[in-house]
Amino acid sequence: MGKSIHALIAFGANLPFEGDSPAVTLRKAGLALADEGLAVLAFSRLFATPCFPAGAGPDYVNAAAVVDIGGQDDLASVLARLHAVEARFGRQRLQRWGMRTLDIDLLAAGDSVLPDAETQDRWRDLAASDQIGTAPDRLILPHPRLQDRAFVLVPLADVAPDWVHPRLGLSVRQMLDALPPADREAVKPL
Repeated sequence: MGKSIHALIAFGANLPFEGDSPAVTLRKAGLALADEGLAVLAFSRLFATPCFPAGAGPDYVNAAAVVDIGGQDDLASVLARLHAVEARFGRQRLQRWGMRTLDIDLLAAGDSVLPDAETQDRWRDLAASDQIGTAPDRLILPHPRLQDRAFVLVPLADVAPDWVHPRLGLSVRQMLDALPPADREAVKPL
């Protein structure tokens, strides 16, 4: 059995599911991770966040979690388990960055860099104008947009403020502090 790996997970929703509000859906999704063999070690507060990109739909509820994935080194299978939880809560992948009943993103797994440093750097440095129309064809870790998004970093700072990005050398707290104050202030605890 390998060393236990802690993964960082982001949750978001802006549509109700079966009569539940997005906030209720996020709480239920956090509990549902256990059904997929993923032990939640810490779950952030819930936050109201402006829809991204602006005007794409109702505002979101976001959260983050630290999850023990055991000695699992097949991170694609971890991602598949997260997608299985999304599907249980009505997630349909019809449009990139579209409205959704549930979105669960694998942000990072320990200090893993996938598929390699060069590819992670290229996706992380992709121009904002190119991000909406371009999606990777494989798992990129850490998540290439993690350092740019207050709606990810504010909840993540609740549960993993000292995690350090293996390519940037910055902690969650440092990445969050580097964002414009207006971005940070737009993410409000529920």
